[in-house]
Amino acid sequence: MKIQSSVLVHLGFGKYVRSDQVTAVVPIEEERGPGRRTFVHLQGQNDPVIASRAEDTIVRDLVQEPREVTQSRQQQEILQDLLVDLGNVNSTVRRISRDEGGLDLERLERRIRQVLEN
Repeated sequence: MKIQSSVLVHLGFGKYVRSDQVTAVVPIEEERGPGRRTFVHLQGQNDPVIASRAEDTIVRDLVQEPREVTQSRQQQEILQDLLVDLGNVNSTVRRISRDEGGLDLERLERRIRQVLEN
C-alpha cells in the first residue's frame, strides 16, 4: 500500500482532504447513519472530520492511484512500444507508406519522442 501525495480524497457531501494528511480512518459505531459513517483524523488537527462515506471506500481511495495517473502511465508505455516498433520499419516500407499512403513514419516518430520527453 502506498499513500499518494497531493491527491484529494472525497469524504462525501463536498468534503475533500489531502490523502497524505490522513493519519487514521475509524468507523463510527455509535450514532452511525447517513452522513455519519467514518471519523477521518488529519495531521495537525485534534478533532476528526466526519465523513459520509464508509471507511473501506475511503481507504481504497487513499491507497489507489487515480485513474488518470494509471491511464497516463499506460499511454506512455504504449507510445514507447510503438516507437521501438517504428524503429524496426525499413526505409522501403517507410517510403511506400509515405508516398502511397500519406503516412510519414519519421514525422510520427519525432512527434512520439516529443510527447515522451515532456
